[in-house]
Amino acid sequence: MNFFQAQAKARHNTRLLTVLFIGAVLSLVVLTNLLVLVFFAGNTPGLSLGQRITHAPTELWLYTSLGVISLIAVASGFKFLALRGGGKAVAESLGGVLIHQNTRDPQQRQLLNVVEEMAIAAGMPVPPVYLIRENSINAFAAGFGIHDAVIGINQGTIDLLNRQELQGVVAHEFSHILNGDMRINLRIIALLNGILILGIIGGGLMRGSMFSRSRERGALIALGVGLLVVGYGGMFFGQLIKAAVSRQREYLADASAVQFTRSATGIANALKKIGAHSSGSRIESPSADENSHLFFGAIKSFGSMMATHPPLDARIKALDPSWQPSNQPAAAVNQGSGRANAGHAGFAQAAAASAVSQFSGSANLPAAQRMIESADGQLNRASHDTFEARALVYAMLLSGNAQVRDAQLQLIAEFAEAGVPALVPGILQRIDRQDQEHKLLHLDQAMPALKEMSKGQYERFYDLTGKLIVADQAVDIFEWVVHRMITQELYAHFVQPIRRSGRITRTTKVGKQAGLILSLLATVGSTQADAQTSAYQRGMQHWGGNRPMTQLEYFDYQALNQALDKMRDLSAELQQQFIDACALVISADGKLTGDEFALIKGVATTLGCPLPPPES
Repeated sequence: MNFFQAQAKARHNTRLLTVLFIGAVLSLVVLTNLLVLVFFAGNTPGLSLGQRITHAPTELWLYTSLGVISLIAVASGFKFLALRGGGKAVAESLGGVLIHQNTRDPQQRQLLNVVEEMAIAAGMPVPPVYLIRENSINAFAAGFGIHDAVIGINQGTIDLLNRQELQGVVAHEFSHILNGDMRINLRIIALLNGILILGIIGGGLMRGSMFSRSRERGALIALGVGLLVVGYGGMFFGQLIKAAVSRQREYLADASAVQFTRSATGIANALKKIGAHSSGSRIESPSADENSHLFFGAIKSFGSMMATHPPLDARIKALDPSWQPSNQPAAAVNQGSGRANAGHAGFAQAAAASAVSQFSGSANLPAAQRMIESADGQLNRASHDTFEARALVYAMLLSGNAQVRDAQLQLIAEFAEAGVPALVPGILQRIDRQDQEHKLLHLDQAMPALKEMSKGQYERFYDLTGKLIVADQAVDIFEWVVHRMITQELYAHFVQPIRRSGRITRTTKVGKQAGLILSLLATVGSTQADAQTSAYQRGMQHWGGNRPMTQLEYFDYQALNQALDKMRDLSAELQQQFIDACALVISADGKLTGDEFALIKGVATTLGCPLPPPES
């Protein structure tokens, strides 16, 4: 799966969904106008309906149309506002409870490990995980993008699935995140809420009129019934669109899960266990219906046209062609015949062949497992505790200069949360021995624990990290990357999700910004002027520009931030082109230094492009 192509397709589907929604709204406007005219004609005897339509005041058409459009817009907007918190808002509406990173429950611990492993394998932030207290086997992913995504898991899923099956389900949900399905899913929820509002008003009008003694009681009831039919009729066709879109995405997510885990066994067996389980994948939450298209399995039985998921047998058969439901118990363990191609290379190797973007959206699970296993065990544990995670970040920002470090430690003692300063010295002894790749791994691991802070704790933490970074009156590449990752991840969680327009479709609009970033990458990769120029030209040629290399005397992080703020609005196609151009620059000498790794990770994080870990 190519992340950039998937994002482009998701944007196309969003535009198509918008067109369909506009068509639905126009249809509702026309039908509501006709209903109002019927009501108007019924209260003015002596003229036929046709005559009343012909002679109806223009204001009646205008006010009715504006009223319908305004009602739908307000209802959809209200739902959008309710969902502005991103994935966590959806999870909480479904009754989800956050699983804390330092949980000692063995089932929850295994689940968090699987989610973390898959996130690192896909090169994306580790999402928070919510537990839904239902006994069925199901899961979902929700959010506006990779920076505010959450994973939700039913209790029955962790009770009944083994690690391999759980990994298959989690991989399925990660594919929804990487495919851009989540943003579409949230928009569908909001748009359908807008369409439904007419039916809700009609039902209210009908019920209210039944207790009225007015002469217009019959006409009001008729109007209410009409609005009820129009609103729920629009909802019916909206649900058809939702179901059709959802079914196709489920097949793709199943296939991607096989690609990520390199085996069809886990996800196939998870689906078989759904078929054998008494509760199946059913969800009882009152909010489940509007979120039905988010889930791994169907939340209830629908007719084939309204089904948000393909038939269970069809999904299993696609993953395991040898499976025969007539003579094989659904919960049986079957090794399956589908297996993804092994041998994914990380972006460091792919960069040499200028195809790094082809791996964005995939998962390098073996490399992630090796990275986690080779990491310091105590730092792994520290990254999963909200207090130790803060101490971990502070420790990795401490300077090698004794005088500067003393000043930084004083800042930590003065401004850090109570209990955190005492943890820093012990963590510092270990973090100093880590290379940049493993330091950033621990930062990735720490993000869910940092998201467990309160809003006030986040503001305090964010302010102190800034003070530590500028304590020596300079910002180096590693410090910039740490700050950039914290900003991207925690801002999306505590303030608002970061949205990218994708409106920049021509390289000429960001020629200066692209040239600056490519120049910086070339400068970091070599100290030889000729090698720097050669590497830069390699990337600029792929980008399609002709700007000369910018000579950089120092790391200007402010200019880099400004350039990236502009570049984040690139279309998916140009994002892919630019990431490949960056990869060509850093691979020019066939080596990947710590600063190059950190810098391209910071660039990719800002642009919202997941990059799988490099091969060791």
